[in-house]
Amino acid sequence: MDKESPASIKAETPGQIEAREHRVAEARKFNLLSNVFMRVAFRDKRACQYVLRVLTGIPDLIVKEVRTEYRVSKINSHDVVLDVLADDGNGQLYNIEIQRADTVDHAKCVRLYGAMIGGEYLAKGKTYADLPDLFIIYISETDIWKAGYTTYLVEKRFKNTDILYDDGLHIMYVNAAVNDGTKTAKLMQYFKVTNPNDMSHGDLSKRVHLLKCEEGGYLEMCEISERIFTEGRAEGRAEGELEKAKDMAIRLADMGVPVEKIAKAAKVTVDMVTQWLDNRTVTA
Repeated sequence: MDKESPASIKAETPGQIEAREHRVAEARKFNLLSNVFMRVAFRDKRACQYVLRVLTGIPDLIVKEVRTEYRVSKINSHDVVLDVLADDGNGQLYNIEIQRADTVDHAKCVRLYGAMIGGEYLAKGKTYADLPDLFIIYISETDIWKAGYTTYLVEKRFKNTDILYDDGLHIMYVNAAVNDGTKTAKLMQYFKVTNPNDMSHGDLSKRVHLLKCEEGGYLEMCEISERIFTEGRAEGRAEGELEKAKDMAIRLADMGVPVEKIAKAAKVTVDMVTQWLDNRTVTA
């Protein structure tokens, strides 16, 4: 099928076709730290499986089902849209999230995701023992915890003991900023570059090559390009709102308003307000 003829692409003017082709070309430059590109790449179970095997260290992990952009909704609470949710068919779930924002309370974000997924997968009439184990893999560009590791595993223990507290929730923070020479770090460097000619990452490399270089990936790249274009405009508006919040925070601080009240008014974290004020002091 010719790439200009799919039914999903409506009749377009020459200018529209040129604009679309330009956006597709730009989308091919995106890497796996773009959650839009990553979600589409991981629709392929084998690509997702490759990544999970590396990150979890489980070499024989088999992915039975992958859902991308899976929305978990509750009537009286905040919805979450998961980047990737995979199921191994043996009572274990794997949630992969790409987080590029610096204004997020990362720990509480993970806490909410764990609670929402747990509630979604425990059917009425089932016991707590039926709740599946959940691995949340939280991938960031920067080293959030600033201790110089590529991977941070959250381990729960009873205070003053060596007794592990195992509630079935396993949390892993992974970043692309620190290269500690591990297999995970090598994978994160690939995430950053996502070179379609680098075939060293098995099924993930094959999927990326298909999307970026082969005719068979064209329709999916059209989807990626349109969504990146749309989300980019939305992000631009969001950045404008954040800049307004920063200006307001500085004005309120100059008026002597406490940081906690400023954060509430600006709808950001206390840490973010503190960072804004500290930077203002440094550059003054």
